[in-house]
Amino acid sequence: MKLLATCASILAAVIALLLVGRFAHAAKHPSGIRIPGQERLDWPAYGGTSENNHYSRLSQINRTNVKSLAVAWSFDTQEKGGLQSSPIIVEGVLYGITPTQKIFALDATSGKLLWKFDSGIPGTQPDRGLAYWTDGNDKRILVGVMHFLYALDAATGKPIPIFANEGRIDLRENLGREPASAQSVDLTSPPVVFKDLVIVGGRNPETLPAPPGDIRAYDVRTGKLRWAFHTIPRPGEFGYDTWPKDAWKTSGAANNWAGMTLDPQREILYAPTGSAAFDFYGADRLGDDLFANCLLALNAQTGERIWHFQGVHHDLWDRDFPSPPALLTLKRDGKEIDAVAQTTKQGFVYLFDRANGKPLFPIEPRKYPQSTVPGEVAASEQPLPLRPAPFARQLLTEDLLTSRTPEAHRWALEQFKKFRSEGQFIPFSVGKDTVIFPGFDGGAEWGGPAVDPETAIIYINSNEMAWTGALAPNSGENSPRAIYMSQCSVCHAEKMTGSPPAIPSLIGVADRLTSAQIAATVKSGKGRMPGFPNLTEDQLSALVNFLTGGQSKELASSAPPPSSMKYRFTGYHKFLDPDGYPAVAPPWGTLNAINLNTGEYVWKIPLGEYPELAGKGQKNTGSENYGGPIVTAGGLLFIGATDFDKKFRAFDKSTGGLLWEATLPFSGNATPATYEVNGRQFVVIAAGGGKDPQSPSGGVYVAFALPRESPDTNPGPELKH
Repeated sequence: MKLLATCASILAAVIALLLVGRFAHAAKHPSGIRIPGQERLDWPAYGGTSENNHYSRLSQINRTNVKSLAVAWSFDTQEKGGLQSSPIIVEGVLYGITPTQKIFALDATSGKLLWKFDSGIPGTQPDRGLAYWTDGNDKRILVGVMHFLYALDAATGKPIPIFANEGRIDLRENLGREPASAQSVDLTSPPVVFKDLVIVGGRNPETLPAPPGDIRAYDVRTGKLRWAFHTIPRPGEFGYDTWPKDAWKTSGAANNWAGMTLDPQREILYAPTGSAAFDFYGADRLGDDLFANCLLALNAQTGERIWHFQGVHHDLWDRDFPSPPALLTLKRDGKEIDAVAQTTKQGFVYLFDRANGKPLFPIEPRKYPQSTVPGEVAASEQPLPLRPAPFARQLLTEDLLTSRTPEAHRWALEQFKKFRSEGQFIPFSVGKDTVIFPGFDGGAEWGGPAVDPETAIIYINSNEMAWTGALAPNSGENSPRAIYMSQCSVCHAEKMTGSPPAIPSLIGVADRLTSAQIAATVKSGKGRMPGFPNLTEDQLSALVNFLTGGQSKELASSAPPPSSMKYRFTGYHKFLDPDGYPAVAPPWGTLNAINLNTGEYVWKIPLGEYPELAGKGQKNTGSENYGGPIVTAGGLLFIGATDFDKKFRAFDKSTGGLLWEATLPFSGNATPATYEVNGRQFVVIAAGGGKDPQSPSGGVYVAFALPRESPDTNPGPELKH
């Protein structure tokens, strides 16, 4: 009897352990995020978990059966404009965002709409995700709509009336700049939830005036401000002496627009920041400019700095840290080290001990030339990692120019001879274009990497486009043209040609938009363009008149131009051949797998195609791509991202071999998510397009799953495979 009782006890213990492994997703950290390391069925946070590793332990869909993946359901928002959003899935409910920033909840098994929230504010900025918080009873969705942070009841979608001002926080307030209504800050990446705090960054203008990029934490129940970290330090704060005196009063940006990552056990928040305004000429911010272009490690409870690393000193190239870092555990000399990995637009991976910021691969300071532009003082050194090797090419030379056709090559060579091309961190000059390669859009971008915790392999999708830029004297005259040159020409160029498709031409804009629509876009921003609420009504009216070909050449008032910088950027110029294809040799986009235990590459492949070139036999060129990958225990890497071919792909994570692909209704420029409900694993991606000017945009969420074995199951609408 004693033996039987012992066997029964052992059997009960085994069953209990199995149940814990199967249902551990029910265990929650106080923030509402599942405890890292335990089995999860949900995708409850941007990037999958607070560690932002884009990883799922689900394995129902695997290398063997992924070829049978089919559409389970789709949800059409019936809006145009494109999507960059990654949904979250909690307890069988999917929460997402439409192209105009309406918030919705779906039954995650069927795609049936449960509720939709319309703030009444037309969203014109990217909105890449949401956050979830619960204390076990109260359940909330925290999400940005333009410059507001909303707290919504997760069950109904209605604003929580006791949160801040009737359910929302105005992020333009409490920045030390008045009036608040003249500030431009939008929440384009989701907040981070830690215990009873919701922590946000924001997107700021890249020209002056711009507010500072403070990182702020609010009480998740009441909306009260609990702490703020000043990315442009104030007197007495660490880093104040890396700026001119009182720069915090006039300088702007150095903001966390890309999102953040949380180590809930250590209570450390990792926040990457972008460049200070103005992006390309910094005579008013001489010095290293802490904490611009930094990876910050902050005490999540108090906002106090623990450590920081600055990737670019006195940035003159718009080299923001473009995505939240990923947390992982490495193996070195038989020991485990908890690490944080940060990708960059330049094509670098920086790797640090997440507790103290110690580099886990050597970082070497390298000398670079000084600026020749009057008033500018470029940093003499920049820190480059020695391992891993860059995942994007670093120097554009003649042998890397396109050979797609002899004519295209001759044209590219003729243009290239006019440029200055000497690699990274060469200061812009006046009157001659400098090559930025990889371009202003990376290298790595906001989609972020995926990390497999089983192997410490990081997966990074990358762009390999060349851009050029230069500086020119600012006239300083108080005219509509001066406003355009100081505020708009940075992106749309001196002659309003832009750099399509990323930056549209403004030539003939009056034939496409009314004056009221132009004014609304200038004030609120749209897509990649931030808003300019700092412009007075006179300045706005004069600018619109200038853009639409009006005859007025002077402002009616004596208001000074918004910027008095002596030099301006001549515009973003993507190096494209006369047919609109990249003027550099392929690959134009890649997918990379790097073992962070060793710093060695596991594999590297082109990512994406141009359908018209593929039809002529020129396949595997790679293409521009936005939105990141996810990796699963089923041995798979899922990614959409590619701008032109509308493909959603699954690769073997060990080899990079293509195992499955489907054609989406629009390009999937977003990071997918995976989850399980009622024993069935789904993979979902937001497909909205918007990057290809030759194709329409929309807003459709598409979920894939293995077909049910039951004959009476409807697998959902079909897409082309």
